[in-house]
Amino acid sequence: MTDTIRESMEYDVVIVGAGPAGLSAAIRLKQLGGDDLSVVVLEKGSEVGAHILSGAVLDPCGLDALIPDWRDKGAPLNTPVTSDRFLVLGAQGQMRLPNFLMPPLMSNHGAYIVSMGNVCRWMAEQAEELGVEIFPGMACSELVYGEAGEVKGVVAGEFGLNADGTPSDAYEPGMELHGKYVFLAEGVRGSLAKQVIARYALDAASDVQKYGLGMKELWQVRPENHKPGQVTHTMGWPLGGNAGGGSFMYHMENNQVSLGFVVHLNYANPHLYPYMEFQRFKHHPAIAEVLAGGKRVAYGARAITEGGWQSLPKLVFPGGALLGCAAGMVNVPRIKGNHNAMLSGKAAAEAAFAAIGAGRAADELDAYEAEVRSGAIARDLKKVRNVKPLWSKLGMWASLGLGGFDMWVASLFGFNPLGTLRHGKSDAAATGLADQYAPIDYPKPDGVLSFDRLTNVAFSFTNHAENQPVHLRLTDPEIPIRDNLLKFAEPAQRYCPAGVYEVIRDDDGANPRFQINFQNCVHCKTCDIKDPSENITWVTPQGGDGPNYPNM
Repeated sequence: MTDTIRESMEYDVVIVGAGPAGLSAAIRLKQLGGDDLSVVVLEKGSEVGAHILSGAVLDPCGLDALIPDWRDKGAPLNTPVTSDRFLVLGAQGQMRLPNFLMPPLMSNHGAYIVSMGNVCRWMAEQAEELGVEIFPGMACSELVYGEAGEVKGVVAGEFGLNADGTPSDAYEPGMELHGKYVFLAEGVRGSLAKQVIARYALDAASDVQKYGLGMKELWQVRPENHKPGQVTHTMGWPLGGNAGGGSFMYHMENNQVSLGFVVHLNYANPHLYPYMEFQRFKHHPAIAEVLAGGKRVAYGARAITEGGWQSLPKLVFPGGALLGCAAGMVNVPRIKGNHNAMLSGKAAAEAAFAAIGAGRAADELDAYEAEVRSGAIARDLKKVRNVKPLWSKLGMWASLGLGGFDMWVASLFGFNPLGTLRHGKSDAAATGLADQYAPIDYPKPDGVLSFDRLTNVAFSFTNHAENQPVHLRLTDPEIPIRDNLLKFAEPAQRYCPAGVYEVIRDDDGANPRFQINFQNCVHCKTCDIKDPSENITWVTPQGGDGPNYPNM
C-alpha cells in the first residue's frame, strides 16, 4: 500500500527487533549519547521476549563488554554451567566423548544456562532506564527509502487489513519511523533483512547461507532427575545418515530442563520429518530417564543460521546495518550466537554514534564492518569455519575428526589448516526427488514423552487474528501441487514444525489442494528457507501476533 499517507517520527537511530543484538545496540547508543541521542526499538512480539527462542547457554562476554556490572544489576543469569557432556547416540546406547579431546572453545566453563527471553526482558529494562523508547507489538512491514536510494526508515504498526489486503473499518495505517541510521536486528531470515540483502547485493562476495531448524521444549522434571548446571549435547541417533544435526539438554533453575533438537536443513530426503525426529529422540534411554515423571510446559521452533564466517554478507548498506543473526553470527559447534549478537549491537552502536557526532547520516558504517571482520566476532567464527561444510559433505564422523583437528590448530596457532571450505548448494536446492528416497516410518507419539504437532503448538501460545492477510506468500499458487507434490511429495507438510501446511484431498484421495493454516505459524522461517521451489516468502503479520513464549 505504497500510496497510503502516514505520519512520521524522526529518530537518530531506528532499531528493528528487541532481541540481544537490537537491545545491545540501543543500550550502547544511550550509554554514549545520553539524552542527546534519540533511539527507538520496534518489536513485533506482543512483549519483549515473546518471540525469543534460544537454547541457551550464554557466553557472558557480550554482557561483560556491554554492562560490566550486570551481576549487581540483577541480570537473570542464575545457573552457571557445572558440567559438560558430549554424547554420540545409538538406537539404545551412547558413547561419551572425552572432554579433553574437545578444543578449549567447546568448554562451557564460565557460561550460564538461561532463558534468553528473560535476559531480553531484563535488557529492555536497562535500555528504558537509559531513555530508549521500546514499542512491542509493532511489526515493521516495509522499508522506507530516501531519494538517493538509501534506507531512510521503516513502516511500523499497520493494523486492520482485511484478508484480501484491503483496509477494514478498523484500519490503522501505521507510522513511518525515520532514522539517520536503521539497524535490522530481526534475527534469522528477517523479512526486511532479506529485502536489503537482495537490493544491495550484500551477499555477492559471501558463500551461500546455511540453516538449521531448532525445536525446543521446556520440561518441568522431577527433583531427583534435575542436575542444575548440567549441559549435554548429542549427535547421531535418530538422524543417522538422513540429516545432520543433534540435540541439547540444559538443566536450568527451578527443576526445569531446556530440551532442544536441531536438524540441518540441507537434508536431501524430502520424506524426512524433522518434528517427528525430535519426538522420537526423546525416547532414547539417556533422555527418557531425565524426562520420566515430568511434564512439558512450553514448545517452540526457530531457524538457526549455520553458514558461519564464510556466509556473512556485507553488514552495512546506505542508511543502516545488519546485526546479529540477521547477518548470521552463530558459532555452530558451540551452538551459540547470543554473545556475538550482543557484540555486534555494541559495535554498530559505536560506529553510528561516531558517525552522527561527525555530522554524518544515511551512509555506510564502515567502522562497524571493520570491527566485526577483525574483532572478537571474527576470532570466534573463524576458528570453527570448516565444521559445518565438512559435516555437510563428508558426514558427522569426518566433521568430528577433521573439524576437530581444524579447530584445535586454529585455537593453538591462529590459522585454519583446511583454509576456508565452501558450503555448496542452498538448503532449498539440496532437497532431493521423492522417488529417489525411501519414506520414513515414524512411531506414533505416546502423549507422555512425545506429542503430536498440533498439540505441541498449543504450548507455544501462538495466536494470529484470522481476518488479516496470510503472511506466508506463494509466488506461484500452482507450484505446491503442480511441482512440489509430484517431485518432492510436498515437503512443506513435514518440514514445518507447526503444521502450517497441508495437502488435503477429497474422501476418495483425489483433487489435492494446498492449504496454509497460518494461524499455527511460530515464525520459525523454515518454509522461507527449505521450500525446494523457493516459492514461499515469510512476511510479518500484524504486530503482536505469533508465539508468546513464556520462559524460552
